[in-house]
This record gives sequence, C-alpha cells and structure tokens, in this order.
Amino acid sequence: MTRQHDIPSYLVPKENNPWSVYLEQIDRVTPHLGALARWVETLKRPKRILVVDVPIERDDGTIAHFEGYRVQHNMSRGPGKGGVRFHQDVTLSEVMALSAWMTVKNAAVNVPYGGAKGGIRVDPRTLSQGELQRMTRRYTSEIGIIIGPNKDIPAPDVNTNEQTMAWMMDTYSMNQGSTATGVVTGKPISLGGSLGRRDATGRGVYVAGCEAALKCGMQIEGARVAVQGFGNVGGIAARLFSEAGALVVAVQDHGGTIVHEGGLDVAALLAHVAQTGSVVGFAGAEDRISPERFWSVDCDILIPAALEQQITKDNAGQIRARVILEGANGPTTPEADDILREKGVLVVPDVIANAGGVTVSYFEWVQDFSSFFWSEEDINARLTRIMRDAFAAIWQVAQDKDVSLRTAAFVVACTRVLQAREVRGLYP
Repeated sequence: MTRQHDIPSYLVPKENNPWSVYLEQIDRVTPHLGALARWVETLKRPKRILVVDVPIERDDGTIAHFEGYRVQHNMSRGPGKGGVRFHQDVTLSEVMALSAWMTVKNAAVNVPYGGAKGGIRVDPRTLSQGELQRMTRRYTSEIGIIIGPNKDIPAPDVNTNEQTMAWMMDTYSMNQGSTATGVVTGKPISLGGSLGRRDATGRGVYVAGCEAALKCGMQIEGARVAVQGFGNVGGIAARLFSEAGALVVAVQDHGGTIVHEGGLDVAALLAHVAQTGSVVGFAGAEDRISPERFWSVDCDILIPAALEQQITKDNAGQIRARVILEGANGPTTPEADDILREKGVLVVPDVIANAGGVTVSYFEWVQDFSSFFWSEEDINARLTRIMRDAFAAIWQVAQDKDVSLRTAAFVVACTRVLQAREVRGLYP
C-alpha cells in the first residue's frame, strides 16, 4: 500500500505528483538502509526553497511577471548542482522532485555534489531573444543570494542552453565584481566550458545502454531503438546507437511520432530537426503514428528522453522493449515500474542512465577552478569509466538484494548521502 505523506503547506495537493513519486521511491529504499534509516526524513525535506518574482519589460513596453524557483534539496556531500529549465508547466513540486533526484544522481555516480534544481514558469517560445536575456538575467540576480561556485552551480536543462548559461555567468560575475566562470556549467567553450559537455548526457545514456545490453546478452548492432524526445539527450543517444549499428525505428517529439521499420537516417533527421524544430515532415520516415501507439512499437531498447511521468500504469503494459534507458528525469511512475518488472523489462533508472551530463559538468567545474582544460578524448574516456563503474556497483547491489536497478541505485546513493549526514552531525 502506498504510504500517505503529509503534504507541506506550500504545495497544492493536485500539483504534488512529482514530489509524491520521489517520496514513494524513498519509501521503497528505506528498508535497505539499516541503521542509517534513522536519518531518512532528511531526504524527504528540501534544505532550502527560494521562490522569486521575475519581472521584465517586454519589447512592446509592457511589464510581465514570471514565477521562478531554486530548490536546494541536500548539501551534505557538497555544493548544490542541478539544471535550470524554462517551461510553461514548471511547478514547485516538480522542481522539488528534480532537485531530490539530483541528490540521488550525484551520489550514485559519486561526484561531490548535493542536489539542486531551478526553473521559471514560462513558455520561452513566446519571448524574443532580448526578452529571454532580460528574464534570465533578472532570475539570476534574484537567486544570486544562494548560488555560487562553492554554494550551488546551475546548468542547462529543458529549454535552456549554452547561451542561457553565458547570461547567468555574466550576470552573477557583474554582481560579484569579478569573473566567476565556475558559477554555472554547460557554458560556451569561450567562457570556460568543457569539451564534450554538450553530448555528455546522451553519451551517458548510450554507455549505460551498452552496459545493460551486455548484462542482457543483447547485441547493440542490429538492436531496434525507439526514442521519445529528440533534443540534446535523445538526439545524441540516437546518433551514438545508430553509429554503433543499431536501428532507430521510431522517434517521438512534441510535434508527433515517426517510424521506419528499416531504421531512420539519424544524421539526416538531426539536420531536419535543427532546421524545422520537429521530427514531423521528415522525408525519410515511412509513416507517422499517433502518440499513444509509440509505446507499443516493437523495439529492443526504449529511451524516454522528454519529461517526467511519461510511462504510467496506463501504457506500461503496452511496452515491448527489453530495456528502458531513462534519458529524462522521472519518466516512469512507481506503478509502471512494478508492471515493467513483472514483464521482465530491465529499467535503467534516470539517476544512473542520464548522469553523464552532471559528470561532465563536474569535470567542467574542476577545469574552471584549476584553469587547466582537458581534451575531449580524455573527457569521454573519464566519463565512460565513471558510468561503467557506477553501473557495475548498482547492478551488483540489485543482484545481491534482488531489487530493481532503481531501488539499487537509491540504496547506493542514499547510503552515501546519509553517511555524510551522520558523520557531519547536526549543527548547532
């Protein structure tokens, strides 16, 4: 039976879904924490929540206001780390859950960060480039009291990119009176960004997929892959799988779903999306299907790389994949997890599958502090090694405890977080 949690006064119950999913995941891991379980309530309460008003003057002279958030979930293992998303459906509950998943993700791959996340409730497509810049800079100024290279380091997320990070870095630096390249990651190379960062999340999905396929006795060459979301994560993962000989047979994005039984030309599709903004209209597709039919596409590997709560109890039974690689954060509900496990589908959870981005963000942060930059070959090799080691450790825990990979990842991560909490003690 699902445990009923007290809902904090600052959350509206009907908006509580993402945070509730996270709380249920913590409930599932708690029996495996031993003596550390006495600290588990720490994981159910964000350390700090900042809600800000973001006013800007629009191009037509009117004044617009937007809701902004920055949530720092846990800082026991180091400064906060997590992206900033611009999306019309952003809520406090969502940002809370995303910050908590960052805590788990950072600990799962053992980088020395806590979890944080930020967002603005806005459809960025309705703003001009100038308005986007003014909004980003005002938001950065408003949250500037809690971010910093040693406090909390934002990064790109949904609908944000290198340019967004450049504006954030410059705004924070101007307010501080000196250049602080380490305040954000995912920056342009010219501002202290790291080689390999742009492809890092998708590359991490690919590495995790190769490790999972090895455990399942599946060959990547010839494997059939379906991808939901064809942006910086899904698009890069699709490209790498295609280059390794896999067939990308279906792709879904905000515009629609396209299929090709013989495999889509991923390079051409990426060029089409860059030009048009969607996979819809791609000449190399055999057919276009309804969004609901995407989940029943015959494939070996399914990559949900869009938004949270895409795989639910309503569609999990339709899935025909052998392996699911969670490129997005929180794309699978706990009820769907149970259905998929009963079906024998291996789910590689987000907190390991998409951890490549924060891993290379860690590399960028280290390079900024040392003012010594590595080659892309070195970065990709270090990323691959960390992802493989993390996957192997989580796989072993799953085997030893006879639990899902998600619960195993939470066991590894929460143990590390709560050990840090315990040894630090409570102040004062």
